[in-house]
Amino acid sequence: MLHSASGFRGIRVGAIEGAAPRHEPLDDTAARQPRIRVSYWCAKGHETALVFAQLPEDQIPGLWDCRRCGGTATRDVATLDLEEPPLDGFKSHLDYVKERRSSQDAEDVLAGALERLRAGRALPD
Repeated sequence: MLHSASGFRGIRVGAIEGAAPRHEPLDDTAARQPRIRVSYWCAKGHETALVFAQLPEDQIPGLWDCRRCGGTATRDVATLDLEEPPLDGFKSHLDYVKERRSSQDAEDVLAGALERLRAGRALPD
């Protein structure tokens, strides 16, 4: 339970009315900073659109990871042809397990798990 003097009062993130700290005015101009929308494209043509604070051009990243395929996305569409698409993409949990264990290890783990499962299901005579 939260104390009544706590700063957490159940206000949603981004709310304008009543969400500003007491030392700041509630008008929209003080609460809203200028933003810029930046698009990145990967070699497969996926677009990743991000919103940044309006910064100088040299402070906005030139490269970003594609949200769909994990490849490198860039702001400059002309350089897309120079980049190779990633061969693997994202790795699943199973891919990481296969890197750590051989197929014989997997068979041993499976046999042990099945043996424990069958032992737990045995009915008393």
